[in-house]
Amino acid sequence: MSTRGMATATVQVGPTPRVSRWPIWRQRLSTLMSYVLALVWFVVAFTPIFFMVLTAFKTIREFLISPWALPSQWRLTNFASVWASRFPTYLTNSLIVTGVSVLLIVALSSLAAYAFARMAFPGKRPFFLLILAGMMIPIHITLIPVYILTQWMGVYDSILALIGPYVGFALPISVFILTEFFAQIPKELEDAARIDGCTPFQTFYRITLPLATPALATVAIYNLIGAWNEFIFASVLLQSPDAFTLPLGLRQLFGQYGIDTPAVMAAVTLGSLPTILLFILFQEKVVSGLTAGALRS
Repeated sequence: MSTRGMATATVQVGPTPRVSRWPIWRQRLSTLMSYVLALVWFVVAFTPIFFMVLTAFKTIREFLISPWALPSQWRLTNFASVWASRFPTYLTNSLIVTGVSVLLIVALSSLAAYAFARMAFPGKRPFFLLILAGMMIPIHITLIPVYILTQWMGVYDSILALIGPYVGFALPISVFILTEFFAQIPKELEDAARIDGCTPFQTFYRITLPLATPALATVAIYNLIGAWNEFIFASVLLQSPDAFTLPLGLRQLFGQYGIDTPAVMAAVTLGSLPTILLFILFQEKVVSGLTAGALRS
């Protein structure tokens, strides 16, 4: 067979296209900026805590000479002097007020949120919007009415005067968070529970609440920090030192002619430990509870 008439095909091989390295560098730059921002945030957030703990172990002389230097000796004198004062009374009052307030907030808001998320009743949407409107009211404009109510009810100058305002003003945001979370829980789980003979309350208690643990932890920690650090209402509704909560008690450490800064920092350190430890223990549930409301299926 002759190959003279056959056409010879040639394949043109072009140059290999260059792969842009810009996406790789952009990803690395984005990662680097994330680390830089995280470092800046850590420094800003950790510096006051470091200063607080560092100062708590110093004497007044060491603090005045060099506020940022390490103490010559790590003493517990300031902590002992603070604990020997009325600090245990202030701490106990704060524990009672905060504990009772958080329990009532979680109980009432979870029941109300379940009703809004699962039940149908006349005026449901307007009533829900009315509750949410409470989030827009500055709580401190109600100081005078609350003051008058506590005197009328006979609870003025007692820790009971704080529980009502703390619970009432925390309910709107708590109901909103839990309603959004309850709405995500598949209704099929509750339907199966009803088929098994559970009453609505048993379904709520045995099925819905265990699944809503992240949201409940978020509501509890959020309101715990708010009640633990609240100062304005406590300063208006409490007068006796035996009824003071921790923020008011810390104010008593400020003298008329001077401030024992190391003792104040020791008291602040002791007062901060409960909330810091609780947040560290439940931080995963708090984050998942805050983000869950935005992930509606």
